Amino acid sequence: MTTTVSHAAARYAAADWGTSSFRIWLIGETGEALSERRSAEGMTTAAKTGFSPVLEQHLEAMGAADTLPVVICGMAGARQGWVEAGYLDTPAALSDIVRHAVVVPDDRRDIRILPGLAQRDAASPDVMRGEETQLLGSVGALSGTRLVCMPGTHSKWVRVADGKVERFSTFMSGELFDVVSRHSILSHAVADAGAFDGTHPAFVAAVAEAMANPAMATNLLFTVRSGQLLHGHGATEAKARLSGLMIGLEIAGAATMTADAQTPVSLVASGPLAGLYTQALTAAGLQSQLVDADEAVRDGLAAAARALWPASVQTLSAV
Repeated sequence: MTTTVSHAAARYAAADWGTSSFRIWLIGETGEALSERRSAEGMTTAAKTGFSPVLEQHLEAMGAADTLPVVICGMAGARQGWVEAGYLDTPAALSDIVRHAVVVPDDRRDIRILPGLAQRDAASPDVMRGEETQLLGSVGALSGTRLVCMPGTHSKWVRVADGKVERFSTFMSGELFDVVSRHSILSHAVADAGAFDGTHPAFVAAVAEAMANPAMATNLLFTVRSGQLLHGHGATEAKARLSGLMIGLEIAGAATMTADAQTPVSLVASGPLAGLYTQALTAAGLQSQLVDADEAVRDGLAAAARALWPASVQTLSAV
């Protein structure tokens, strides 16, 4: 996908380089996105074709100057990526992420890759790469303690206090939902299911059941099939129940990260997941504030750019 306008006033480019996706924006002098391009040239593809050619192809298509600086987050900094940008150990201040940005050798441009975060606790080791930039953009300037939920294939839940990441946990909810719904006995129950959202009664009820009794997780999952066989539940109802159980189990686990049920939750999401998680958090009795995931990553990259190149982008507001 490409969106292009006049961008002679671009101050820097910001890129989010995922495993299977690539997004880049040219950012203007007041923080506005002047141009945007998206493609499937994630790390897996770029590792074969070359990271620099992919980046330069998109910059050229947007008419970027040869010396325009670029700030990048995501898998370009992985061990298998362009230049390894390591991990910043937690607990860590979000503001420290920029100080550990790695320079990519380049004859023309100043290119920086932001590091990920690592939790090296032997009992609960964990890593994130890319989500730290969403954190920087969504809660980096906020005070107080909050949980941040970033749904996805591997959902991240993060406890942040006054701009410092204290701990985080990764939940494989999205991947498990895909595996179970495609490659287990439950695939028969959800075959030909239609669309549903977070208001579906089966979804809401399943979230509550999983929250109330997470120790019965595998039994609850089987009821998706047995409920259909014995009570005639339709495929859409079955799929909504499966989704609710998976997300409810995730929330039950994440709730152990704080002893205070009143701790606010910042939900960084977009698309269908935003609606599902908003309703699930409500069903779980948690108050949440939705932050658009795309805006969060752009705001995080903007914060990094202001710190990296203060002389040239000091006038920039948040993207």
